[in-house]
Amino acid sequence: MRQAIIHLKQADPVLREIIERVGPYRMQHTEPDFETVARSIVFQQLSGSSARAIFGRLKEALGSDARMAPESILSLPLADARDAGLSQQKANYLRDLAKKTQTGVIDFARLPRFSDQQVIEHLTVVKGVGVWTAQMFLMFALRRPDVLATGDLGVRSAIRKAYRLRSLPAPARVEKLGAKWRPYRSVACWYLWRSHDTVLVS
Repeated sequence: MRQAIIHLKQADPVLREIIERVGPYRMQHTEPDFETVARSIVFQQLSGSSARAIFGRLKEALGSDARMAPESILSLPLADARDAGLSQQKANYLRDLAKKTQTGVIDFARLPRFSDQQVIEHLTVVKGVGVWTAQMFLMFALRRPDVLATGDLGVRSAIRKAYRLRSLPAPARVEKLGAKWRPYRSVACWYLWRSHDTVLVS
C-alpha cells in the first residue's frame, strides 16, 4: 500500500493534499459472497441508518447468525421480508439474486479469477444490480486496486470540491481525471470518499 500512496501523491498534487489531510488508508473489506451483494441491494437509495436497521431485521427474520444464503432468502415468506422493511421491488431483487446463485448463473467461487469487466458482466445479470454495485463488490469484496467508480455521487462531489469545478463532473471527465491514478484508482476513490468525512467533521 505504501507504493500506492507514493504513486498517487506524485501523480496528483490535489490528491496528495487529500491524502495528507485524511491520513492512513483504512479501507474496510467485506466477504466476496452472496450476502455482500444482498446487502448492497438492501442499502440502495436508503440512508445508512435506515438500511442497517432493515438489513438487521432481515437477518433476524432468517433466524441465523451465519452468512446469508440463497436458500434462506428463497424460503423466507414475502410477508416476512416486507415486515423487515423491504420494498416489494427489493424483495424481488433479492429473490432473483438467490435464484440465479442457486442455479449457478451467479457463481461467487469463480469471481476471484475473473477480470474486472467479467465480474461486472457476471453480476449485472441480476435484477437490481447495476455497474455501481458491481464496482463496489470489486473494490470492497474482491479488493481490486484499480477500480474507478465514475458514476459515484460521492466521488464526483469530492472531485468537484477538490478541483474547484463549477458543477459535478460527468463520468467521462472523472475517467479522464483518474487516468493519472492508475493502477491504484480504488485507493484514490477511498481517499475522495474520506475527504467528505473530514470536511463534515471539521
